[in-house]
Amino acid sequence: MGRKKNHLNPFQVIILGFIALILLGSILLVLPFASRSGEVTPYDQCLFTSVSAVCVTGLVVVDTATHWSGFGQAVILLLIQIGGLGVITAVAALTLLFGGKISLFQKTAMQEANSVHKMGGIVRFTIFILIVTFATELVGACALMGEFVPRFGAKGVWYAIFHSVSAFCNAGFDVLGTEGSQFVSMTAYIGSPLLNLTVMFLIFVGGIGFMTVYDIIHCKCRFGRYSLQTKVVLITSALLTLLPAIYFFFAEFGDRPVGERIFASLFAAVTPRTAGFNTVEISELSGVGKALTLVLMLVGGSPGSTAGGVKTTTFALLFANALSVFRRKNNAHLLHRRVDDSAVKRASALLLMYLFLFSVGGAVISLVEGLPLGDCLFESASAIGTVGLSVGITPNLGIASQIVLMLLMFVGRVGGLTLLYAVLSDGNKNVSKLPQANISIG
Repeated sequence: MGRKKNHLNPFQVIILGFIALILLGSILLVLPFASRSGEVTPYDQCLFTSVSAVCVTGLVVVDTATHWSGFGQAVILLLIQIGGLGVITAVAALTLLFGGKISLFQKTAMQEANSVHKMGGIVRFTIFILIVTFATELVGACALMGEFVPRFGAKGVWYAIFHSVSAFCNAGFDVLGTEGSQFVSMTAYIGSPLLNLTVMFLIFVGGIGFMTVYDIIHCKCRFGRYSLQTKVVLITSALLTLLPAIYFFFAEFGDRPVGERIFASLFAAVTPRTAGFNTVEISELSGVGKALTLVLMLVGGSPGSTAGGVKTTTFALLFANALSVFRRKNNAHLLHRRVDDSAVKRASALLLMYLFLFSVGGAVISLVEGLPLGDCLFESASAIGTVGLSVGITPNLGIASQIVLMLLMFVGRVGGLTLLYAVLSDGNKNVSKLPQANISIG
């Protein structure tokens, strides 16, 4: 009898795909001509930049605009694009482009990578993802040219393309820094209606999930015909934008002109989920403002999107489950629908995992670096939420702390449950049930 072959499962393929892309990106960035100085960039900086780009986070240890050459920035942009789409989707796109056929295993991996409920039509859905991605980025780039070309000339075209892709992929990388003013993000454009509205639109479309976009287009914007997931995503996203924006408007930016105040408030509510751009320095926020931003970073975007975090559906489901407990109901209800208990269990496990990793990561950085715990928790939340907002400590962190952030970024991008499913063996499932017992809660 022949020995049974051990095959990788789809989750392991997703993990290995991201690792391979990260390593390839770091090798390209270490080349001398990837930096403006023409010198070799230390590998730890290249690796951190590659992880941040592939995981569409935006945390950086060197300023993207002033350190990397045009080639280096192009490599970063390519990593952002592939990381935003997902390695599996990018490989499938190349397969289709060259006339190849998608295997059943590839379809399964694509289903898991894009959080699609059923495999039927997955190839058509992948094509839809590519069309939406490139069409939205093209529209965004054309709009941003109206802001950048008058100011920077021909170079403004590159700025428009880079920031359109970075915004749609919720990456947060920018190339607007100068030698005298690094790590500036979009602070010079706090009052620009064109830039603010365009970037927020790109962040929103990239962050609500391709299934949601498909549902909106397929149902011709008729809310009553949307699936439960689409309704939950849209309602939760709206609430998590409007309520924080109201807080920022009245409590944080009261000393600014009304126009800047409106845009700054909306942008500060949108960007933590999980784009990483900022038009106001994070250091200007109060302790409450930073705490609210931290919570928004952990929640993140929606399933099957370019965004990270525990996702809006997880947040909504856990909130609904809490209400069901308060009302002494047996199941969580969302918009007059009963949700299966298995979904509640996965949501609870995911939230616990993110809270544990973010807390431990922040504590380790604080102990190693001797920095305030609050600042370190903010950076770790930004990393695991794949956001990229920073209180300014990341460029000065040591190697050990950078490794912590890289691990958090990686977990945040591939997904905590995906990582667990890839690591834990499913070959020896035990179907027997242990004796049942009760335990007091509360």
